[in-house]
Amino acid sequence: MTALTLSTSSAATVRADAVVVGVAKGAKGVVVTPGAEAVDKAFGGKLGAVLETLGASGAEGEVTKLPAADGLKAPVVLAVGLGDAPAKGDAYDNEALRRAAGSAARALSGTKKAGFALPVEDAEAAAAVSEGALLGAYTFTAYRSNGNGQNAKGSKKDNAKSAPLGEAAIVGGKPRDKEFKAAAERSVALAEEINRARDLINTPSNDLDPKSFAAQAQAAAKEFGLKVEVLDEKALKKGGYGGLMGVGQGSEAPPRLVRIAHTHPKADKTLALVGKGITYDSGGISLKPAGHNETMKCDMSGAAAVFAAVVAAARLGLKVNVTGWLALAENMPSGSATRPGDVLTMYSGKTVEVLNTDAEGRLVLADALTRASEEAPDAIVDVATLTGAMVLALGNRTFAVMANDDAFRTSIHEIAEEVGEQSWPMPMPSELRKGMDSPVADIANMGERMGGGLVAGLFLKEFVGEGIPWAHLDIAGPAFHEGAPWGYTPKGGTGSAVRTLVRLAERTAAGDLG
Repeated sequence: MTALTLSTSSAATVRADAVVVGVAKGAKGVVVTPGAEAVDKAFGGKLGAVLETLGASGAEGEVTKLPAADGLKAPVVLAVGLGDAPAKGDAYDNEALRRAAGSAARALSGTKKAGFALPVEDAEAAAAVSEGALLGAYTFTAYRSNGNGQNAKGSKKDNAKSAPLGEAAIVGGKPRDKEFKAAAERSVALAEEINRARDLINTPSNDLDPKSFAAQAQAAAKEFGLKVEVLDEKALKKGGYGGLMGVGQGSEAPPRLVRIAHTHPKADKTLALVGKGITYDSGGISLKPAGHNETMKCDMSGAAAVFAAVVAAARLGLKVNVTGWLALAENMPSGSATRPGDVLTMYSGKTVEVLNTDAEGRLVLADALTRASEEAPDAIVDVATLTGAMVLALGNRTFAVMANDDAFRTSIHEIAEEVGEQSWPMPMPSELRKGMDSPVADIANMGERMGGGLVAGLFLKEFVGEGIPWAHLDIAGPAFHEGAPWGYTPKGGTGSAVRTLVRLAERTAAGDLG
């Protein structure tokens, strides 16, 4: 991953291949943001005017490169837009800084070192710039000729141009200040774990099945001192995990349930995180139509987020017990696959009539939620690319938050907004439960078509232990980005929800959630 340093140099004196400065949309044109004063001075106080001449407007994510003026150590200036300038006296929003740094880092691929002279008024702002730069520089190169990012048919020059930014130096970062140093260390750990989730999501299903996913969890547990337990198909069958076995029985790659846990000797709270880990979703017998299968390697994004969040909690030494449950299966059609109309007996003992085998995520999550509830955690959060209905409702950048406790739902929503992840609280209308009544089983895995994302949440609620605060994050929209990269969001796996889960763990450790 891109290296991160805190620099005491000014924007004019930082020794780098490029210096990044911020610009914004002001009332009278392009405004140069704080942190770039020395660069603006080198241009005779006319950097904004020069950029306007080149077509810059200060719009969010807009990138403009120009040769450096005399007096600057870096040979190139990269101006990145932060959007509308804040009111006088107000600071730039941390998410604007994060996105700007990401856009700049992406534009600087092939560069060895860049100085980021964006507005850094405090450690939080420095963290935002750091996160944005590290996440924006992400590339997935495992399948590009021997996994080292080198194109066997391309020249060394072409390969160098496509390499990620080598080092991001945060100008004004105060490396000797405890708060700044801690913010930088947290940013590195967080970004590395988000990028771990991205790598998992981007890995094709022929190389990532439930068994190999579980092996990665075991390796990480050994590296970071985590406790790990893997239930294979024999243990799942013996234990009565009908949801996991029912979804996975059509595949030659059998299912797994992974428990991976960070424990702290002084912790007095336990947070359980449950992730949907469908390593490939064909829809099963209820086969997906053409055009809907190509990205289904991403249907394990929830499990990837949970895995990454638990490792991050360990790396940060958070004073809270965080247990991750990875419900891993591959949903395939075959002669042994679950059929529409079959009835499964879940780990909880409840029976489920499977009306649609493509509503499989809720089945594996149900078993994991029941198992997580047995340990009586203080709260449970599940994360899943669960429903296309939620994408229709909220679009591709916003995940839904549902819960059995209004205050907990509000807290999750506020945390997500705080860390820069777009979310929206959704209701769980009780009248929709009746649509899942089954004539042959306790409940069906499908209900009314309208409000399908809410129906899925109501189904999951049935498997949460009594009295345990629970929230459900449906990340079907933002988990996998198919369009052009923007801000710090790459094409492909995004690592959605990792930041929210880590901040939730930090808040819980601090006692901020009661």
